[in-house]
Amino acid sequence: MKNGYRWVLGLPVLAMLMFGLGAGTAVTKEKAEKAATPASSYSPVVIKEDFAVTMERMKKEKPQIMSRQMDLLKKRYDLSHKAAKDVTMSRGKAVQEGVRVNLPDGITWEKLAALTPEEIKEKGLWPAGFLPLPHPNHPEGGMVFAKYHIDEIKKQEGRDLTRFDLDFDLPDHFLPEFPPAMYLTTRPDLGDVSQGKVITLMNYYELFNGILNPKQLEGLRLLVTPFPQQQFNQTEDRRSELPSRGVTCFDCHTNGHANGATHLVGDIRPQEFRHRLDIPTLRGVNIQRLFGSQRALKSVEDFTEFEQRAAYFDGDPVIGTKKGINILDRGHQVHCMAEFQEILDFPPAPKLNIYGKLDPKKANDSELRGQEIFLNKGQCAVCHQPPYYTDNLMHNLKTERFFKPQMINGRMANMDGPIKTFPLRGIKDSPPYLHDGRLLTLEDTVEFFNLVQGLNLTDQEKKDLVAFLRVL
Repeated sequence: MKNGYRWVLGLPVLAMLMFGLGAGTAVTKEKAEKAATPASSYSPVVIKEDFAVTMERMKKEKPQIMSRQMDLLKKRYDLSHKAAKDVTMSRGKAVQEGVRVNLPDGITWEKLAALTPEEIKEKGLWPAGFLPLPHPNHPEGGMVFAKYHIDEIKKQEGRDLTRFDLDFDLPDHFLPEFPPAMYLTTRPDLGDVSQGKVITLMNYYELFNGILNPKQLEGLRLLVTPFPQQQFNQTEDRRSELPSRGVTCFDCHTNGHANGATHLVGDIRPQEFRHRLDIPTLRGVNIQRLFGSQRALKSVEDFTEFEQRAAYFDGDPVIGTKKGINILDRGHQVHCMAEFQEILDFPPAPKLNIYGKLDPKKANDSELRGQEIFLNKGQCAVCHQPPYYTDNLMHNLKTERFFKPQMINGRMANMDGPIKTFPLRGIKDSPPYLHDGRLLTLEDTVEFFNLVQGLNLTDQEKKDLVAFLRVL
């Protein structure tokens, strides 16, 4: 097993290896060792293959791996560019519209909604796009960045986030705008303080000196400082051609938001059960009390410290020690990083009143109908409560009611378990959706929850609900 240690062979096995069991029954050392290899929570520490050999092998495997992943995406989704009319993200990028999940032949959303979960499961009719989405190479895992972010960081810092074994898989038009806007709770009068730039170690000081206090400025510095990580480090166990300085917090959470980067969660074993991670925005962490999609860490300080100690290394501090673990000082470094993160604000929502609901004088009829559905028939507000549209709890959707466990490109699709309720404020700026990014548009998301909750929404109700979500 890729991440397993070998146990010491017992005497009976040694005897078989030394003397054999007669014609046709001899056990080879290789087979015996494989049979004696147990599952392990730990990654291998000592790499026995030369780095040049590893890189050459994985480069050769890359075209087939990426072809397999892209074939899966094309079967699941309509990946074409279809921009919504008069709807953009905060800095002007088009929002994608329409249901993109492909249905089985002969099935409509209405027919599917008329079936029970048991019938959908028995007949195998659960749309493939509603199943868990695997990492571009799930057995390997690790951070993968979109090309536009790789290019910008290389341009600003000369730091290369290219992986020789993998590319990012989802098309750019389904990802958050780049660079995203940044809003501060302390200076709402400034609006977007990013000035249209990707904030890095090269420019953070000139952009924020005089806007942030010294602790916040120090926190931002640490958030844009690269540290070693599982795939980007100086050892032979890396996926960058040259030894790497590592990654920064803002390499995923660009400008305190998100850039579409993906990873595998560090809190699950074995590898095939680990969830792909759709990097969430840091906007509004000041109103959140749970951190991590399933870990339920209780403060942003806890999360910040945990990420540096273990999640950067797939949740394995043993590997962190080898590759360059960064032990943050809780009283200063963690405190400063948290102090900056906790002033990251949601984008403006001019149609919402002080209670986080629509101002009837500013909203149109469709948006008002959508709010009514959200609060009542849709039962969305059971978890996503105004004004920030979260309840700061975790909920289990039990989607396994709809499909049989199955292996998908190295990802075992089965139970997701309880997942954190993420805030919906500014949701149109944060595609794709659900914790693993399996839902490409808000329309996909509405169809998903219509089935999971058994809502039986009409076509018009679905459209109105999407209209409401877009103005949050």
